[in-house]
Amino acid sequence: MAIRLEDKKAIVAEVNETAGGALSVVLADYRGVTSGDMTALRAKARAENVRLKVVRNNLAKIAIRGTEFECIDEALVGPTILAFSMEDPGAAARLLKDFAKEKDAFEIKGLAVGGELMGADQIDRLAKLPTRHEALTMLAAVTQAPITKLARTLNEVPSKVTRAVAAVRDQKQEAA
Repeated sequence: MAIRLEDKKAIVAEVNETAGGALSVVLADYRGVTSGDMTALRAKARAENVRLKVVRNNLAKIAIRGTEFECIDEALVGPTILAFSMEDPGAAARLLKDFAKEKDAFEIKGLAVGGELMGADQIDRLAKLPTRHEALTMLAAVTQAPITKLARTLNEVPSKVTRAVAAVRDQKQEAA
């Protein structure tokens, strides 16, 4: 079915805007996946702030011009779904990796981060990145450790003095 020029321009503008604000993109071949499964994937994607786009390759190539995802141009072959991570760079990778485990027909083609195209075998690099919440938790633990150690050390000084005074007292009581 032919798409009108105005519709094509709107699609290109929408994908360009999404790509401009995205942190990473994962490309996958969705042939053989049922529409019900795709609907479930879209629902999961919305919950994780991942934007899924199925766009004709020519329009996608035009849309990614001028963005850091120009590198995916060569990977846009055949039916492709684009998953853009908007807040967490690893969100789309985790989502599509889990979906590909469940559905054999779903095949990850590649991914791009920071203007670099990586193969599908590199999906774990991105999928294993901690979420924002996990990263902040790790940072808090690292910054809290020296303070905790200092507090324990300072708390230990009065304890040692108390034990020393108690030992002297016990000695004097035994001598008397």
